[in-house]
Amino acid sequence: MKKVVAILIVFVGFAFTANAQKTKTVSLEQTKGKFTQQSLTLSEGTYVFEISNNNVGHDVGFVLAPKGKTDEEHHIKNAYVTSLVKNNSKSNSKKVTLTKGEYVYFCPLNPTPEYTLTVK
Repeated sequence: MKKVVAILIVFVGFAFTANAQKTKTVSLEQTKGKFTQQSLTLSEGTYVFEISNNNVGHDVGFVLAPKGKTDEEHHIKNAYVTSLVKNNSKSNSKKVTLTKGEYVYFCPLNPTPEYTLTVK
């Protein structure tokens, strides 16, 4: 009986751990010269960014960087889309783990303004 209870406790512990580390998807849409969602507030965690190109007319991308550090050396490389987003299609980033703070996102290919992403 003790073995059964111990196995159940281990199983429930793994289930909570797996659930706590779940990757969430953030969908963002670009139109000509802008993102349609112009600010984001997220909780700490791991995310994949799904970027949609809504009739921009050419390929677009995605850049995420700490606020105030937008030069390329500070870009969060895993947030780049895995392939350029063709007109009227979507592409995803790799997994990105975000901690508390302020970030900006933008597309230099579109080009768009810098938008604020806050992690609480």
